[in-house]
Amino acid sequence: MVEQKGKMTVSEAGRKGGKKGGQTTKQKYGHEFYEEIGHKGGQKVKRLIEEGKKRI
Repeated sequence: MVEQKGKMTVSEAGRKGGKKGGQTTKQKYGHEFYEEIGHKGGQKVKRLIEEGKKRI
C-alpha cells in the first residue's frame, strides 16, 4: 500500500514546474537571453570539436 503525502505525483509536479518555470524565465529575461545561451553552447561545442581534432 502506497501512502500519498501530497496531492500530485512527482511526474505531475515536474510537468507543472517546467511550464511555469519556462514562462517565468522567458518573461524575466526575454528572447535575447536564449540567443546568448545558444551561442555560448555552440561555441563550447565548436571548441571541443577542435580540441578533439588536435588529439588525432
